[in-house]
Amino acid sequence: MAESPSDQTLLTGLLNGDEDALLALHARYAGIVYSVAYRVLEERMAAEEVTQDTFMRLWDRAETYDPARGTLLPWLLAIARRRAIDVLRHQQRRQPPQHETFSLDEHPYLWEQVPGSTDHDLRRTLIAGLESLPEEQRQAIALAYFYGLSHSDIAAHLGAPLGTVKTRIRLGMRKLREFWLVDQPTENPIRSDQA
Repeated sequence: MAESPSDQTLLTGLLNGDEDALLALHARYAGIVYSVAYRVLEERMAAEEVTQDTFMRLWDRAETYDPARGTLLPWLLAIARRRAIDVLRHQQRRQPPQHETFSLDEHPYLWEQVPGSTDHDLRRTLIAGLESLPEEQRQAIALAYFYGLSHSDIAAHLGAPLGTVKTRIRLGMRKLREFWLVDQPTENPIRSDQA
C-alpha cells in the first residue's frame, strides 16, 4: 500500500492549485475540525458550515500557513475555533455549562467523527494531551475553546481572578504544545529557539 503524502507535500500541491491536495487534507482532518466546531456550537449544521469554511480558508489562504510555527493541524483547529466563536457570537452568547468540571467523556461521539487509524491515533493524542493537564487548566481551556467564553467570562463563571484564568490557559496551552510536539513525527520540526 502506498504511503500517504505528507501534509507539507499536500500543502505544496495546494499552493499550486491542486484540488486533489485539498480533498486529501479534507479527508485527513475534516473529522477533527468538525469536532472542535461542534464543541463550540453544539449544532451539527453550523459545525459542518464552519468545517467547510475552514477548508475554504485553507484553499484561499494556504500561503499564510507558516510551518516554522508548528504543524498544520493546530493551525486548522485555530481557524475552525475562531470561526465557530464568530458564529456563536453572531447568534448570541451561550451560557457556560451548568457543571463546574469539564469531562472529555460528555460527548464521546464527537471524537469518533475522525475516521481511519491515523486519525484515531490523532484523536487519542489530543484527548491524552487534554487529560494530562491539571483540572483547573483543562477547565479554563475547555471554557475558552469549546464554549467560546472570553477570559473575563471564564473568571466570572469560575469566581477566579482574571489574571489567574489567563495564567491557567497560558500554562495549559504551553503544556499541550509540548505534549503535541513530543508525540508528533518530525515532518515540520520546530527548533527550541523558535518555541
